[in-house]
Amino acid sequence: MSFEDLAYDVFQKRCPSRSALEHITGKWAVLILGALAQGPARFGALRRRVDGVSEKMLSQTLQTLERDGFVHREVHRQIPPHVEYSLTALGRDAAAHLMTLVEFLEDRMDEVERARTAHDARGE
Repeated sequence: MSFEDLAYDVFQKRCPSRSALEHITGKWAVLILGALAQGPARFGALRRRVDGVSEKMLSQTLQTLERDGFVHREVHRQIPPHVEYSLTALGRDAAAHLMTLVEFLEDRMDEVERARTAHDARGE
């Protein structure tokens, strides 16, 4: 399949696929989707799992991912009430692709570190 055959073209600035790509490939989104790929979680558990994310960024990212259809938000009205987040079918598929990239990076970090060291040694 060529790019000309696609209904959407992420390379065009007004294409809605570009914003969706930006939403799921942002630093926090990748980590949140990866965390939710391990199973549903409440807000606090996600915040602990995704080390370094602020409450504000976690909340904003979850809202964006929910709007795009990657995350499902379920309010449990028991006492005390709580909210649980999980991946939709679309979110599970996206997370699988993203986790392939994460695994690739983790497997190749020795090469990345060597490249960084060599680059820094050249003073570039």
